[in-house]
Amino acid sequence: MSACEEVVIEPDAVSEICRNPIDDVIAGRLSCREFSGSPVSRSTVEQILRVARFAPSGANIQPWHVYVLAGAVKTDVSAALLHAFETESNEHVSEYQYYASEFPEPYLGRRQEFGRLYYDSLGIAQSDAAARSRQTAKNFTFFGAPVGLIVTIDRRLAMGSWLDLGMFIQNVMLAAVGRGLQSCPQETFARYHRILRPALSIPAEQMVACGISIGHPRERGKARLMPRADLEAFTSFKGFDK
Repeated sequence: MSACEEVVIEPDAVSEICRNPIDDVIAGRLSCREFSGSPVSRSTVEQILRVARFAPSGANIQPWHVYVLAGAVKTDVSAALLHAFETESNEHVSEYQYYASEFPEPYLGRRQEFGRLYYDSLGIAQSDAAARSRQTAKNFTFFGAPVGLIVTIDRRLAMGSWLDLGMFIQNVMLAAVGRGLQSCPQETFARYHRILRPALSIPAEQMVACGISIGHPRERGKARLMPRADLEAFTSFKGFDK
């Protein structure tokens, strides 16, 4: 997506479907891959994280930890990550498996559609490996966002705590929308934990889960690029009267 991933609900339909401010925030969350670079204050980030911490958490474990990067620190981290990506990318792997080794349908079709839509929107042929690599590299500059988060989880915890972590990350992104910002969750940072760990003094028991770019989007108000499945595709209702 050359700018922001765009809103799934057309403007005329928002009034019909989004009937309260929470719905508007959820529908307005976008994976933004082009930020304006306008500054975001520390106090705004603190507000986002303070409200995000109320995510559900089994037994109130709260398994998340967040490293907030800005300014020269973010620039230095980005430079180190870009160097690793450009010179030794194959030597870096995540400590967890994000994608399945093989995708059954309908997931394979959705992933293929994503690739077509994504690269077509950028004017990049899927066969153009160099251009695709240049686009991937933008991840490590946080797509120009002024704030980058590195999110970790304690590796000694189990899968249920990853559910908690996902809800916390969603809260972060929704709280950003509520303040006129957008974000982009980025698993690719997990691959470069060997770079991030010494740079940010991340202790051994913490596993890098993802990064999140946060800032003001360069463009606003366009239709969403990526479709979502209709309700009937993922919902089974039982016991309701017709």
